[in-house]
Amino acid sequence: MRIGLYPGTFDPVTLGHLDIIERACVLVDRLVIGVAINRDKGPLFTLEERVDMIERNVENMRTNGTEVVVEPFENLLIDKAEEVGAKLIIRGLRAVSDFEYEYALVGMNRAMNSNVETAFLMAEAKHQAIASRLVKEIARLDGDVSKFVTPGVQKALIEKFTKS
Repeated sequence: MRIGLYPGTFDPVTLGHLDIIERACVLVDRLVIGVAINRDKGPLFTLEERVDMIERNVENMRTNGTEVVVEPFENLLIDKAEEVGAKLIIRGLRAVSDFEYEYALVGMNRAMNSNVETAFLMAEAKHQAIASRLVKEIARLDGDVSKFVTPGVQKALIEKFTKS
């Protein structure tokens, strides 16, 4: 069984993330979406909210028979890959600046475990500019984020910023 790991903070999950998830399903038999607990980023949504948003958005996705599971993690990415039996880490790229960071990360991961490969997927052109950070900023300022997230995620953003 080919197992892949697609890690991220997903704060919130965007249409770009969902595009990568859907296309990653062509590459593996089981895709683990690793929701990172990254205290340095200070996420808007709790871990449970982020996991729930992803689970709701992938339940009706075309997965080509691929089993998709969502799991939180706080350890090293390479350790999570080993834990779930992944031989492939899926990373989404938007721009050249993403590649520079990801290139260094791949080198470090390969040094720790040379049996785990990394594949880079580019989001569809219409989704390449989407960044969770920017989506949150637009939503915080009462802008329309419907072109960047699903209706459920848009509702969650509105609720978050209405409470604050």
